[in-house]
Amino acid sequence: MFDSMMVTELSVPDAYRLTPTKYDDRRGYFYEAFRSEVISDAIGYPFTVGQANYSSSRRNTLRGIHGTALPPGQAKLVTCVRGAVLDVVVDLRVGSPTYGKYETTLQDEKSGIAVYLADGLGHAFLTLTDDACMNYLCSEAYEPGTMLEIDPRDPEIGIPWGLTEPPIMSDKDAGAPTLAEAAAKGLLPTYEDCLAHYAALKAGPQR
Repeated sequence: MFDSMMVTELSVPDAYRLTPTKYDDRRGYFYEAFRSEVISDAIGYPFTVGQANYSSSRRNTLRGIHGTALPPGQAKLVTCVRGAVLDVVVDLRVGSPTYGKYETTLQDEKSGIAVYLADGLGHAFLTLTDDACMNYLCSEAYEPGTMLEIDPRDPEIGIPWGLTEPPIMSDKDAGAPTLAEAAAKGLLPTYEDCLAHYAALKAGPQR
């Protein structure tokens, strides 16, 4: 717990929910959306930002489940800065005690709640409002060909999206393999490799 932010580890290990302290007055409100030392202290190694992205989506847009191959990996801090979304973290690490498990977080522009995902975890969200905008702070710059896509409607994962109509999806997401299919093809990172990666980050640069 920091004065500016409360950090809570999710039921999927190595994922965290960050809830900022808001300061309201007659002008509106203010909060700290990101402080590197807060995340770094929680995860046990430095969180560096190599790239920042934004996405804007119509209501009922379903994006994900997205991950990144390891190496290079791409940890993320995701925040809804306009509108509202149902945000989901999924454990894609083969051999993890929580492999295939998920946790949901309601994010909206007023709460400022963010979610951190370590390398090896997948991310997806459903927009609950029109013109919902998400900000992504990524530990590494995007490298073509390293993105992992998993079907967000995979019944074996069973994310409760609460859909009342077909979602708006990209062709790539709509045609993505299930978790079992991706694992069978050797597309997913292993838990052992992820743990070794985290340990290397904690050890810092080798001289």
